[in-house]
Amino acid sequence: KGFNVKLPQALNVYYNQKAIGEFFADIIVENKVILELKAVEKLIKIHEAQLINYLKASNIKVGYLLNFGNSSKLEYKRFVY
Repeated sequence: KGFNVKLPQALNVYYNQKAIGEFFADIIVENKVILELKAVEKLIKIHEAQLINYLKASNIKVGYLLNFGNSSKLEYKRFVY
């Protein structure tokens, strides 16, 4: 579809507008959406916290947590920071 997609992508982590490290997002689309992929039986709060921290650190506003580990259906959650 012509989207600018980066995977996995290193992003700088900022604190007080200063780069202090980096993290690796699974997929970044158009530099506007982070897709964090999991393959676990059930999503738990630590997975949500990871994505929220990625959103805060990267100044990207929208993220999706996608879990492919549940055999009966795709589990997903949308986050806006």
